[in-house]
Amino acid sequence: MRRYFGTDGVRGIVGEGLTPDLVERLGRASALWSGGGRVFVGRDTRGSGPALEEAFAEGIASAGGNAVLGGVLPTPAVALLSLDLGAVVSASHNPPEYNGIKLFDAQGRKLTDTAEEELEALLDEPPRQKRGAIDHVGIAADSYMAHVLERFGSRLEGLKIVVDCANGAYSGIAPAAFERLGADVVAFADQPDGTNINVGSGATDLAALQDKVVTSGADLGVAFDGDGDRMLAVDADGKTVDGDQILAILALHLKVDVVVVTVMTNLGFHRLMEEHGIRVVTTDVGDRYVLEALRREGAILGGEQSGHIICLDGHVTGDGLAGALLLCRALEARTLAEAASVMPKFAQATENLTVTPEQAALSDDLLAEVQRVNRELGGGARVLVRPSGTEPLVRVLAEAENEQEAAILCARITALVRRELG
Repeated sequence: MRRYFGTDGVRGIVGEGLTPDLVERLGRASALWSGGGRVFVGRDTRGSGPALEEAFAEGIASAGGNAVLGGVLPTPAVALLSLDLGAVVSASHNPPEYNGIKLFDAQGRKLTDTAEEELEALLDEPPRQKRGAIDHVGIAADSYMAHVLERFGSRLEGLKIVVDCANGAYSGIAPAAFERLGADVVAFADQPDGTNINVGSGATDLAALQDKVVTSGADLGVAFDGDGDRMLAVDADGKTVDGDQILAILALHLKVDVVVVTVMTNLGFHRLMEEHGIRVVTTDVGDRYVLEALRREGAILGGEQSGHIICLDGHVTGDGLAGALLLCRALEARTLAEAASVMPKFAQATENLTVTPEQAALSDDLLAEVQRVNRELGGGARVLVRPSGTEPLVRVLAEAENEQEAAILCARITALVRRELG
């Protein structure tokens, strides 16, 4: 069982669950696990980033490895530029007081559960006698942008777009990328100060983007999370277009045969794909499980409702900027609202219950009851109960054809879970 790794790397509040000592040990273990080679390291814009980057690099060097530091970079850039290993000092969409470590292998793939267990087994290894080196590179962001523009970009003259950078790793990259393609860009949340990443902006809080799109008369808006591996959109009327709808637009545009999603994906997406003869593969929540399934199926397109958009035709992982550029290309003279309207959306109601680590291990009786309820619903609605992989929560989701039915169903299952949790 993994002690530190969750759904997407190691995360915690800096100074509490995540300390410089732990990060240094993770750096040493990572270098040892990868054979003591070169580890490419990037980070987001959190104030704690430089110190933790230094601790991680020191751990690599203490194991005889070579840390290559790229500075502030979005997570997908690190995956593309990974050496013997890639590492990102980031807590993704979490608040500024959090930070973490994400790891990629030499092919830019997120580590498997087994690999993370192997790495954790090396956390108490002492430093090696032969010390490695720490180097800095300054052209990584330019190399990344050039690749994404060449592979996913298209001419965007006549398009006015609002770009919400979440005061994160895309602040110096995404607005420039859209401008280079000819778009009229309104950028905001692009002035990171170490304390404002994901605060009142980004893919986890679209209110400011919605207002900015409407008041500026833009055609659409896109929002990234702090480390750039997630993206959501807003149409000209300020209405949210989530990851399911973006995937639906891209699946039809790219004419794929298979698409990979998670258990959170809206039932309306499944119905649309069935109508078009596109096979849907469903995984547990987490973009790395989507990535594993894509490679297993030999497919190129997948993602999550939360905004992970993955296109492996020219990439190795999910990429917020690539997803946004593909979405713009797929509009084909339509408005975003017109493009998104192809997918019917079932109403969803959610509840998050705070739990202890022991309570997060859901009982077989509870899971059996959830299965029984889903059989009773017969496919016209559904419920999902799952522990969060990143926070001490049990998440409840209910989905139905209208909001009232979804809310009633969610309340019913939430009450059941509360009784089980005591």
